[in-house]
Amino acid sequence: MQPQAIKRKRVRCGYRPYEREHTGERNDRFQRRPLHGQCRTVRRGGHHRSHVGNRSRDGTKIRLPTDVSNHEEVEAAADEVEDEFGPIDIWINDAMTTVYSSFLDLDPEEFERITDVTYIGAVNGSRAALSRMTERDEGKLVQVGSALSYRGIPLQSAYCGSKFAMRGMNESLRAELLADDSDVDITMVQLPGLNTPQFEHCRSHLEDHPQPVPPMYQPEVAADGIHWAAYNDRRELYIGRATLKTIWGNKFVPWFVDRYLAWTAVDGQKADLPYDPDRPENLHEPVDGDPGARGPFNDQATNVSQQLWLAKHRRHFGVALSMIIGLLVLVGVAGSGEDGTED
Repeated sequence: MQPQAIKRKRVRCGYRPYEREHTGERNDRFQRRPLHGQCRTVRRGGHHRSHVGNRSRDGTKIRLPTDVSNHEEVEAAADEVEDEFGPIDIWINDAMTTVYSSFLDLDPEEFERITDVTYIGAVNGSRAALSRMTERDEGKLVQVGSALSYRGIPLQSAYCGSKFAMRGMNESLRAELLADDSDVDITMVQLPGLNTPQFEHCRSHLEDHPQPVPPMYQPEVAADGIHWAAYNDRRELYIGRATLKTIWGNKFVPWFVDRYLAWTAVDGQKADLPYDPDRPENLHEPVDGDPGARGPFNDQATNVSQQLWLAKHRRHFGVALSMIIGLLVLVGVAGSGEDGTED
């Protein structure tokens, strides 16, 4: 889904609660801000050709099918959004596609297409956003990354390489904005494995149904973190304990993570579900229909992340911890003074 243009001033934006018609499941966590208008991106089977949507206070909305690997289409989408609603305040880069395959089984054309969508799509989106935001010296760019932007895993070489490249580009952009003393802000959100429909419509060379490496999270967890990142100043936001463990584990014991992933991550990406190797796939074009937000792993995916809650509230914990330490110091000093008086 990309690019997603969100108006924060003239059009107040938020997320509607997630709802599944057949189960009645509902999630109200995104109703925290007044929803005077709605911004949303609608997937139609493919990640890379998205419908960019925005709704104003009077209910006006537009949807713009956009191939993010084509910079002219991305620029045209940005122009149309600004012509309709005014300056873009928040831009979220989150388009992706992949092929589940070992490196040597990937065709060069497949590797290139994955890179074009997942990395070049973020490049095109970032250029469209920053070229507009820096002129006004305000705005927020959110890059949707992954734990795999720090740690590559088997069967995902092209996707992991694209996420690594996205993180490198993002760090360069941040340094350039700081050098220019710009008030434009960038946050990169690193996601865990999510129960999204990508495992049903991304191309695969495996003999089994693909799945995210456990533990899995529902997409609402990621949406909560991305929404929070769009409205808060944070260099980087990790979502999920698995993301935290993957990134920090790779920093300290990469040799162990190499072997651990070799032992577990190949079979860990294969699900015991019915699988048609000739199923429709979305490497170049969207598949028909709207797959919704969730994939087929509801029984395994969790709806909450305590780690994300702690990450969003870490400043409060820092203040509380400082107060506790200060109180203990005062108590200790008072105790020492009383002992000295008695002596």
